Amino acid sequence: QLVESGGGLVQPGGSLRLSCAASGFILRAYAIGWFRQAPGKEREGVLCITISGGSTNYADSVKGRFTISRDNAKNTVYLQMNSLKPEDTAIYYCAADRRCGSSASEYDSWGRGTQVTVSS
Repeated sequence: QLVESGGGLVQPGGSLRLSCAASGFILRAYAIGWFRQAPGKEREGVLCITISGGSTNYADSVKGRFTISRDNAKNTVYLQMNSLKPEDTAIYYCAADRRCGSSASEYDSWGRGTQVTVSS
């Protein structure tokens, strides 16, 4: 089971760090992707971290602002989001699979999501 946390309301320009914690399986054995879905839009890939710790960016709009990392000792993956913009408002999900992929259909396990709202 994957559980996201850390979402909330933040002003434009602010930061949030989302966490994706796993129970029942070892997160370091999986690639973990972060996705987001805004109202009326399709779920889009944001970033993914491989088993070896490399990362892949799937959203040009977050380049230079979002980073992904993992703490294997805590069985947790993080999404650090800086310089947040109103268009970053969405439900953010983490997902696990053996390898990174840009499409949501490529992932087998999902969390329930955490809401991020960027507004003044």
